Amino acid sequence: MISSTMAEIGAELIDFRRDIHAHPELSFQEFDTTDKIVARLEAAGLSPKRLEGTGVVCEIGEGPVAVGLRADIDALPVDDLIDEDFRSTVPGVAHACGHDVHLTSLIGAGIALQKIHESRPGGLGGRVRLIFQPGEEVTPGGALRVISQGVLDDVPEVYAVHCDPNVDIGKVGSRIGAITAAGDTVIIRLSGHGGHTSRPHLTEDLVYALGKLATDLPSTLGRLIDPRHAISLVWGEISAGHAANVVPSEGILRGTLRCLDVDGWNQVAEVLPELVDRIAGPYGVEVDLEHRRGVPPVVNTEDQVTLIESAVRGELGENSVQLTPQSMGGEDFAWYLTHCPGALIRLGTRTPGGITYDIHQGDLLIDERAVEIAARVFTATALKVLDRDR
Repeated sequence: MISSTMAEIGAELIDFRRDIHAHPELSFQEFDTTDKIVARLEAAGLSPKRLEGTGVVCEIGEGPVAVGLRADIDALPVDDLIDEDFRSTVPGVAHACGHDVHLTSLIGAGIALQKIHESRPGGLGGRVRLIFQPGEEVTPGGALRVISQGVLDDVPEVYAVHCDPNVDIGKVGSRIGAITAAGDTVIIRLSGHGGHTSRPHLTEDLVYALGKLATDLPSTLGRLIDPRHAISLVWGEISAGHAANVVPSEGILRGTLRCLDVDGWNQVAEVLPELVDRIAGPYGVEVDLEHRRGVPPVVNTEDQVTLIESAVRGELGENSVQLTPQSMGGEDFAWYLTHCPGALIRLGTRTPGGITYDIHQGDLLIDERAVEIAARVFTATALKVLDRDR
């Protein structure tokens, strides 16, 4: 039933994905995207509900909710560099992370599950909740917004896929435990009186203090926190001053702080303020630390990984699942898994023998067979849960 349904709607799903790709919308601005999702689900005979602002929830079947399936729907603030007819028509905005694939495949799964519900004696035997989530690309993530609206209140387990251009089409990457990392933003602002570089002893040498923080803070964190947590603090901006002979009165550091597990993530939050003060203290500068907590790691639970891997093998073949390394990137699907068990898998989007692209880059090209494959995986996973619970 899954294969026959996908054969019927596969070309339409590709067209839908291309339309979404050509008209991307940034986080929490996905109004047209939301409209298109609602319209297509209603055309399939479903009754989607709009979330507050943007995003959609749609249920299929009857009885208690058995499983949630989640897709993110927002785009990134980058230029689309692909040379295709469906290239982004919005300057500076592109689906460079594959969310157009995610949401389209979930629509495909919804259509397939509705057909199965209508054709099976007794229907699905439970309810499947489709969650089209806005705002994944901003921290701490749109997941918190939709969870606050009750979308997980009665969901016993939840699943998601994420495009991975390092994995060949027809395969998925999976792992038990943490599959992504925690991701925070760290901003340190220094201020002082400023002065002349010939008399640094008469003022606060702000640039020197900034340099000490830039070099000593990442290395010292690694000495105060168990290295098995794999703390990574990397600066993306360091700025101070405009003249060679002037000690500036202001300076700033901006960077990202990543960690492989929740324990380390929590320890960093405790240690960081004291350590910043300790390093900057001898130089007399005023310190303003802004530690923006992002997302915890996505921690896949064993039973749910086993189930989705079984569903994938049943749909794509015995050799379709491979172990994936833990990514240092963040994903706000992590917040779902603080409420119920679940799993996120890596969806292969690379054409075998083709170019290996990277996500969050404007030249990202996805093998479009991934749309139907992800829809099959979503559908098979939901059916596996429902049949298990019969």
